[in-house]
Amino acid sequence: MRLKPFRCYDRTMLGLDARAARYVWTGIFILLLIGTVYLIGETLFIFIVALLFAYLLWPLVDFLDQRLPGRSKLPSLAIVYLLLLGVLVAIGAEIGSRIAVQANALASRIPELLSRLEQPVDSHKLGLWVRIVSEIQQQLAMHFRDWIMPISAAVLKVVSHAEIVLFIVLVPILSFFFLKDGRNLLASFLDTVSQGSSREMFDEIANDLHLLLAQYMRALVLLGLAASVVYATFFSIIGLPYGLLLAAIAFFFEFVPFVGPLTSAVIILLVAGLSGFGHLLWIAVFLAAFRLLQDYVLSPMLMSSGTELHPLVVIFGVLAGGQVAGIPGMALSVPVLATLRIVYRQLQKKRLVAAGQSCSESPR
Repeated sequence: MRLKPFRCYDRTMLGLDARAARYVWTGIFILLLIGTVYLIGETLFIFIVALLFAYLLWPLVDFLDQRLPGRSKLPSLAIVYLLLLGVLVAIGAEIGSRIAVQANALASRIPELLSRLEQPVDSHKLGLWVRIVSEIQQQLAMHFRDWIMPISAAVLKVVSHAEIVLFIVLVPILSFFFLKDGRNLLASFLDTVSQGSSREMFDEIANDLHLLLAQYMRALVLLGLAASVVYATFFSIIGLPYGLLLAAIAFFFEFVPFVGPLTSAVIILLVAGLSGFGHLLWIAVFLAAFRLLQDYVLSPMLMSSGTELHPLVVIFGVLAGGQVAGIPGMALSVPVLATLRIVYRQLQKKRLVAAGQSCSESPR
């Protein structure tokens, strides 16, 4: 009996070779990961906000931790949280009450202000600038119900929803644990990665993300404070109604790239125009000048090099994030894009190092 010669076949899986099977399973894993993220999106958003809030407090916690005796972080965390509570109480007592008064006054006048949009204006007897304002007013009168009603319903839903209370309570608690045990959690995760080039790559990604998020959160808060203070000062000088409230609104809109500042500018001009303020042109010039200062002077000074993204990429990320996850997606678009950029650069660096090693080891 003649035996057939033994042949060595490549390992296959479901009719695919090992390399193709690896690509298939990688694609399936990515799809499962995207589906899981979509299903737990709200929970994941709370944890991400808590992590960003922890990075906001981290410089002060680290400063105190290096100067207080003992190895525990609890004393520095307690001091930082007590200081934060004191600052919030002081701001709420001094400025928050005035903002609340202006917010209540504006809310009570909204029906009156919106009714002015429906009043006809004889634009033929007016100048060019007033004709432009009149045309904008007429367009707002035609569409304000389509815009205002959904926005009002969304705001009432957010304010009245019980999850907003849970969000406010959970974020500081989760941030506390991130600050207390973040390094240990990161070390435990990195221990699951085998030693070698992969471990070095993950270490570099973690270090880059650590610096990126710390500088990004610090920059966002400083940019928001700069906008709020400058707006409040200018509005107080020109005597704009509800100026402190509008300045506070501008602070929160600074956290949404590109769309946020534009939205706050529209709100400011709309409230000023409906309130009968007669210097809208000066407000528009001021907002444009400050935006140039903010985008081309303050932001490059405060933002880290990891967040230097092309404006087209930022706009695409903001719009795509808005379609995927609404306002939270828009707010998180820049750190997500910057994170992807860091991961891509590290993968490219690893590929170049591997290519260089293979070239050096090849026989000449």
